[in-house]
Amino acid sequence: MDKKAKKRLDVINKKLQSLRPRLSGARQQADDPSEIKELEDEINKLEAEAAELKAS
Repeated sequence: MDKKAKKRLDVINKKLQSLRPRLSGARQQADDPSEIKELEDEINKLEAEAAELKAS
């Protein structure tokens, strides 16, 4: 893994650390159902990108 990919993976992990608690909170207090879907989509996209970077 090159330096650029490693840095991107670090950024993805930091974003995931902030998104997961937000998703948990949104599920507990479902004021806006679209917010849950948006957070899930963002997490899935970032996890897929992280898996792709780890595979390379």
